[in-house]
Amino acid sequence: MRLAILGGGGFRVPLVHGALLRDGGVTDLVLHDVDAGRLAAIERVLAEQAAGVPGAPRVRVTTELATALSDVDFVFSAIRVGGLRGRRLDEQLAHAEGVLGQETVGAGGIAYGLRTVPVAVELARLIGELAPRAWVINFTNPAGLVTEAMAAHLGGRVIGICDSPVGLCRRVAGALGIDPATAWFDYAGLNHLGWLRAVRVGGEDVLPRLLADARALESFEEGKLFGVPWLRALGAVPNEYLHYYYFAREAAGSASRGALLLEQQRDFYAEPSLASWDRTRLEREATYMAETRDGERDDLEGGGYENVALALMRAIAFGERANLILNVRNGTALPGVPEDAVVEVPCVVDANGAHPLAVSPLPGHALGLVTAIKAVERAVLEAATTGSREAALRAFALHPLIDSVSVARRLLDAYTAAHPELGYLA
Repeated sequence: MRLAILGGGGFRVPLVHGALLRDGGVTDLVLHDVDAGRLAAIERVLAEQAAGVPGAPRVRVTTELATALSDVDFVFSAIRVGGLRGRRLDEQLAHAEGVLGQETVGAGGIAYGLRTVPVAVELARLIGELAPRAWVINFTNPAGLVTEAMAAHLGGRVIGICDSPVGLCRRVAGALGIDPATAWFDYAGLNHLGWLRAVRVGGEDVLPRLLADARALESFEEGKLFGVPWLRALGAVPNEYLHYYYFAREAAGSASRGALLLEQQRDFYAEPSLASWDRTRLEREATYMAETRDGERDDLEGGGYENVALALMRAIAFGERANLILNVRNGTALPGVPEDAVVEVPCVVDANGAHPLAVSPLPGHALGLVTAIKAVERAVLEAATTGSREAALRAFALHPLIDSVSVARRLLDAYTAAHPELGYLA
C-alpha cells in the first residue's frame, strides 16, 4: 500500500508515521510540501522514529506534486495555506474587531476557508487526473468545508476525518465505565459542530445515566468545559468546539494560538530531532483549546486522528470493516440537511468506501445552528470557486458569531488586504 501525505513537512506528520510503524500495511510513504526545509526536518524525525523497526515504510520526500501522486493508493491531505503566519493574522484581525479568531470557527475559519478552498479544489482536480484510483483522506481544516469542496470533483473518494468525535466518545465511555468498542455512539452534525445524543449498549441508552451523575460528568474534559447544568439542559454532550458558540462572549477575546504554535514550531524546525518534536508535541497538546478552560488539558493522549486515518485506510485497502465517525456526503443519513452536503456522522467503512448510517434527527436548536453554518460554508464555496466578493461578504455576515454586516465588511477588507492568497476576491 502506497501513501502520499500532502503537507508532508507539517508538524503532525510523525503521528501518522508512528501509527504506520505500529500496524499500517504501508510499504511506501511519500511526503510532499512546498517547503524543502520543513520536509528535511520531518524526514529526519521519521528516520529516528523508524530506526530498528522491522518493515518500516520506505520514505521519500519531494516538492513536486506530480511525483508525490504517482502510483499511490491513498492521499492524505494536511495542507495549511498561508502557514501558521496566516493563522496568526486571521486571529489578530478578528480580535481587532472583537470577534472570535479561531481557525475553524467564525471569522478565522471563514478566512482560512477562503484561502484553502481554491488550493483544495485544484488538488482534487490533479488527483482525479494523476491518481484517479486513489482514495483521499482529508484532514485539512476547515475539514468539513474542504472535504465538500473536494467532493465536487472526487465524489465519495474523498473522506474527511477529525479527532474530536473519537476523543469525545472515548472520554464519555471512560466516564461510564464501558468499553467503547461495545457501544453505539449516536453522534451527528458538522465538523466541529456536533452532538453526542445517545450511547447505546445492548440496546439501552446509557447516556442518561451519565447525565444524572454529576461526579462522572465532571471527570472528563467536556463535562468540565460546559458544566453539569448546561449538559443536563441540552440532554446531550456537545463537541468541545461548541464552547465557542455557547460561551461566545467569554471566548471572543482569547489569545492567539497561532502565535504560540508559530513560536513553538520555529524552535523545533531550527533544530529538528525526535526528542525535540516529542517535547513540542506535548507542549502543543497541553495548550490545545486552552482559551476555553482553566489550567492545562488533562487528556494528553490526543484524539487520535492518525488512528482514525489508519483504520479508514485498512478498511478500504484490506476490507477490514470499521465503524468510524467521518465527514462524508450526507445522502439521507441526517434529516434536514441537503443530500450533497458533507456532514459528520457514524459510517460503516469497507472496501467500497464510507457509507453514512442513519442517525436520529437533530433537535431544533441544533438543526438551526447546523443549517446556519452550512449556509456560511456554501457561501465560502461560492466565493472561492467564482471569485464573488459578495458571496464572501455573505459568509462573514451570516455567521452567528459575527453580529454585524459592518463588522463583516471590515473583516473582509482586512483579510483581503493581509493575505495575497485572497487576491481573487476582486
